[in-house]
Amino acid sequence: MGKGIIALDADGVLLDYGLAYAGAWERAFGQYPRERDPQAYWPMDRWEVERVEGERLDRLRRAFDEDFWASIPPVPGAVDACRALADAGHELVCVTALPEEFRAARERNLRLHGFPIDLVHATGHESTTVSPKAETLNALKPCAFVDDFLPYFVGVDGQIHRALILRGANGSPNEGLLMAHTDSQHGDLARFVRWWLVARV
Repeated sequence: MGKGIIALDADGVLLDYGLAYAGAWERAFGQYPRERDPQAYWPMDRWEVERVEGERLDRLRRAFDEDFWASIPPVPGAVDACRALADAGHELVCVTALPEEFRAARERNLRLHGFPIDLVHATGHESTTVSPKAETLNALKPCAFVDDFLPYFVGVDGQIHRALILRGANGSPNEGLLMAHTDSQHGDLARFVRWWLVARV
């Protein structure tokens, strides 16, 4: 496991999208939701919110604007974990399934928190038989790719170390046959980094 590029997902790995979701709900409807299940994978299961449609769904979607994507808090320990990788000689890039229109907001968000990441690749999240990130990752050829959503490993070159973050066990999609597309599993980015920096020596 030599030094080189490490590609990192953002939401759920670097940034706490699930926590930020509650703020978006408050912006849309004027009330911060109560937490229902801190171990839920999906934000709608974590917070006491209802499924919305029609005008209310449009109002919620409008809350996920550039300001939202530029202000998501970091996952605890993620900034220090990235600094440890950078100090060890790795170049860090973010590969996120965010639409291109919000890529600059994501870059600002990462810089705001002090992540040593200068480059963000925004792939979008169109549903296909392979990961929307696969083409970008296979071109970058990082030594490792870290994500918290199992389907995003499908189609990623097996020569890239594929590390799955197993957060939010309740309702998690991270199980089943697709686990064959991963090489290691970790509780969070900090634990991956501790393992990686020892294993590569």
